[in-house]
Amino acid sequence: MRIGIEAQRIFRKNKHGMDYVVLQEILQLQQIDNQNEYFVFVAPGPDRCVEDSSRVHVIEVKGGFYPTWEQVSLPRAVRHTGVELLHCTSNTAPLRCNVPLILTLHDIIFLEPRDKQNHSLYQNMGWLYRRLVVPRILDKCQRIITVSDFEMQNIMTKLNIPERRMAMIYNGYNEWFTPLVDSRQVYKKYMAEKGFIFFLGNTDPKKNTERTLVAYSRYLRQSEVKRPLLMADLDRDYLNGIISRNGIENIRDFIFMPGYIPNADLPYIYNAAFAFLYTSLRESFGIPLLEGMACGVPVITSNTSSMPEIGGPDAILVNPEQADEITAMLLKLETDKEFYEEKRKVGLQRAKLFSWQNTARQLLSLYEEVYNE
Repeated sequence: MRIGIEAQRIFRKNKHGMDYVVLQEILQLQQIDNQNEYFVFVAPGPDRCVEDSSRVHVIEVKGGFYPTWEQVSLPRAVRHTGVELLHCTSNTAPLRCNVPLILTLHDIIFLEPRDKQNHSLYQNMGWLYRRLVVPRILDKCQRIITVSDFEMQNIMTKLNIPERRMAMIYNGYNEWFTPLVDSRQVYKKYMAEKGFIFFLGNTDPKKNTERTLVAYSRYLRQSEVKRPLLMADLDRDYLNGIISRNGIENIRDFIFMPGYIPNADLPYIYNAAFAFLYTSLRESFGIPLLEGMACGVPVITSNTSSMPEIGGPDAILVNPEQADEITAMLLKLETDKEFYEEKRKVGLQRAKLFSWQNTARQLLSLYEEVYNE
């Protein structure tokens, strides 16, 4: 097979969720498949994280603005390379494509009610583009991949897609997310001491940053330890608004916000943390949940959407809309050593069920199935 994989953003410096997923899929396919030929379509960028090999060809496609790149430049490159199958990996795809199409639809949040407080131009433009494109491409897809049973049922119900056209393939996590003897002390770039609370909050309303910070404020009022909170990638003005609206000035001196944390540093952050807060309102999968568990840090996560499915029946589950539940679990971890150790071990065992190699093997099987239809 001559397989095309759209990976438009993987060469950008600051990668995010979907970028990491397709990057790991490509790297694993490069290792396990010695029969088929791959053409990876990317936009130019500074981080050349995939190199050409005998069966994997990196095709840099210029095209500027994302819709132009996807709708004009990508189809042209597909025709030029003669691929026989195209896998688009980030929720959208070309409206016109002359080869069988597989789409990874990570979620359909763009069809769900929105928080009107979201003022991010980037997020709003992405939301609008998905709403315009996705309904028009679904009938053209031979298969629609998603990443959890929760999301598959959600997509089939809301978009009226039959199960025979769906495929559920779990994500994995990188093998360097593991318990570490931290001789490098990488965490000290961000925090002076171990034992902090870690939270990957941002301005996306689904990340539930405001309620989580309210919960942290209540934790500080009740805790004898008062652990600091490390937050990645949050705007200072956004934080000030949350503090002002909720009257939680007491958190200001305890919060550390270094900005974007490279993926290579995250294993050291998880290992140095006392607990990891993954209290989103909604996730289609939740790779950070796996990463935290694999590093042996107790993870407080939500009892909504895919998180109970990925975290398992013994995960620390809270109602993310109830700040008091988040606070109570932080305090329980801090005061109940037996509970803390039990949840640390539960996470380590649960994470072993997932791997990028499993993801790639299922993906390859799906490519063969579609190709032979």
